[in-house]
Amino acid sequence: MIVDQALYRDGVRKSVELDEDVLARLRAEHEWHAFVWVGLHEPDRDEMRWVTDIFGLHPLAVDDAMSMRQRPKVEPYDDMLFLVLKTLWYVDETDQVETGQVSMFLGKDYVVTVRQGAGIELVGVRGDLERRAHLLEHGPSAVVYSVCDRIVDGYEEVAEEIDIDVDEVEQGVFAVERYRDDRRIYVLKREIAEVRHAVHPLRGPMLKFAATEYPFLHPDSAPFFRDISDHVTRVSENVDGLDSLLSTAFEAYNARIQVQQNEDMRKISAWVAIAGVCTLIAGVYGMNFEHMPELGWDLGYPFALVLMLGSSLLLYRQFKKSGWL
Repeated sequence: MIVDQALYRDGVRKSVELDEDVLARLRAEHEWHAFVWVGLHEPDRDEMRWVTDIFGLHPLAVDDAMSMRQRPKVEPYDDMLFLVLKTLWYVDETDQVETGQVSMFLGKDYVVTVRQGAGIELVGVRGDLERRAHLLEHGPSAVVYSVCDRIVDGYEEVAEEIDIDVDEVEQGVFAVERYRDDRRIYVLKREIAEVRHAVHPLRGPMLKFAATEYPFLHPDSAPFFRDISDHVTRVSENVDGLDSLLSTAFEAYNARIQVQQNEDMRKISAWVAIAGVCTLIAGVYGMNFEHMPELGWDLGYPFALVLMLGSSLLLYRQFKKSGWL
């Protein structure tokens, strides 16, 4: 549906009648400091077709905006610039990163935002921008870097949440108690991959935005895009570092499991050896030969029990001293 639509002239919001002639009227009146911002949330085909006819959006870009399976990208067309960004938020209960999508169509006097999924609320972005009229004077570029800034802030929040979970995994790996951290490590690595898929493709385009190499960008918007580019780079490096930490934690987890298994096998072997001595002595005395030492001795039975107990205690002491028990 269409969430909001407005005309911004000299940094001030004005009412506008959104029809197929709205851009023609603006251009006929030489309103070079005015632009239209239309925001949509999960529009249907009819709504999207109506907006496409008004602004002359490229059909390939429109198809991408309607699909949730797009990778972050920036595509220049002859009379517009098309952007796709992934929105991220973290669900701590399940250690999962949920994703949405925001697509933006940028022209010299309009910007159309299409939001898919829950993601961020652009109403808040619009409100913040309308309270800073000096930024709105940058035209549609102001909308683009405000939306990008809010989305990238979400990336940083997700990275911070993952950082906390990675610290918990590291503590669990080296804790005295045994924890099954392998599943959580796998889940976190999968979610980190989700973040990387959202962040890494933006590094190059944001550098071009910072240099205002794309069309329809206000030259004074360069510092704002440069700040966003720095944040994207920081999040990207942070995510790479977290991925490396998880890989190291997983290796340490496997090494600890192997050490614990070796310790368990040594304990089992020690107890088997102790039981084996008793079995050996019992087996010898159970062969029932007629001529056998101590077979007719009245103390033969207690002697056999004492021999079993003494041998077991001797082995137990040796294994304890060597650290097997």
